[in-house]
Amino acid sequence: MTGAYGGAQQYEISVRGHLGETMRSAFPALRAQRRGPETVLTGALPDQAALHGVLAEIEALGLELLEVRRVNPPDRTTRAHPPGHETSYVERTSDDGTGSPR
Repeated sequence: MTGAYGGAQQYEISVRGHLGETMRSAFPALRAQRRGPETVLTGALPDQAALHGVLAEIEALGLELLEVRRVNPPDRTTRAHPPGHETSYVERTSDDGTGSPR
């Protein structure tokens, strides 16, 4: 599946902590930037399978996923988000196992 406008989609994927060179090398298609206590991986992914691959790698490395956000290219017109393709967020939950928000 390609993006709503055809082709790759830009994503920002936030994980807790700062990634060292070895961890960053697990995501060659993405640029890593520190933002406070988090690292934000940014880049274009060709389809949802590629996005799921990145998310699986984050899980395999034991990283804590904080947020996944699709970023629309600034030169696109008409709508900020096509119907049914709104930005998704991962809810942060407490560490006490109750699932209640922090």
